[in-house]
Amino acid sequence: MSDPLRSSSPKIIAVANQKGGVGKTTTTINLGAALAEQGHRILVVDLDPQGNASTGLGIGAEDRGFTTYDLLFEDVTLEMLIRPTGLENLSIIPATVDLSSADLDLIASEKRLFLLRDSLRQTAMESFAWDFILVDCPPSLNLLTVNAMVAADSVLVPLQSEFFALEGLSQLMITVREVRQSANPTLRIEGVVLTMHDARNNLSQQVEADARENLGELVFRTVIPRNVRVSEAPSFALPVLQYDTQSKGAAAYRALAKEFLSNNVRAAA
Repeated sequence: MSDPLRSSSPKIIAVANQKGGVGKTTTTINLGAALAEQGHRILVVDLDPQGNASTGLGIGAEDRGFTTYDLLFEDVTLEMLIRPTGLENLSIIPATVDLSSADLDLIASEKRLFLLRDSLRQTAMESFAWDFILVDCPPSLNLLTVNAMVAADSVLVPLQSEFFALEGLSQLMITVREVRQSANPTLRIEGVVLTMHDARNNLSQQVEADARENLGELVFRTVIPRNVRVSEAPSFALPVLQYDTQSKGAAAYRALAKEFLSNNVRAAA
């Protein structure tokens, strides 16, 4: 039987929220790891100048010879850019602080909105047979994030289960709508995933209730708990699925991956 998720080109998901500290990079790393664990070929593109996704997947600063800056602006082969991680089926194009100047360089380019799209959808990418490309966006709605949305099939939004969580989400939705109306008419919201959730905390419960009331089926059923193992894993340069495979955080990201795949099977049907 053919796999409805497999096609000649990968599905590209921009993981975005202009608010920092919401679990965006953590979700990129661990969703990617959970999908790879289930046999899907995953490429993470670190588009954040902080390079936290690169660090969290074991690519030290001294090992990032070619980066997403080169992907966007230099004539570098994909073989030189793509780095394996410690997890089978999961690779990354790392980032460094060099990406901090990218907005200025993008402004100077006539194709400023389409550089990432053209790079990720080039014919040479097909030989890698990725199933999904996860783009870890910077915590702002700058030209890098817009590039990711123009390149992407969908946007996945991590939403912290804390006060003011829904504030700012409207601006992100407006940006998605503007990108859809201009440069990428097929862009959709993949979903909103609640992160750092404490079921014992009334505030977390209220944020979840508000999110589900306002966003309905856009909110994933799976909720990522506040879990010390999830917080510790990046300091060991590992996804939580490898750092503590039996932890509640690892179980939650495996459940998120299954729900994500189920949603994509329905979308492909």
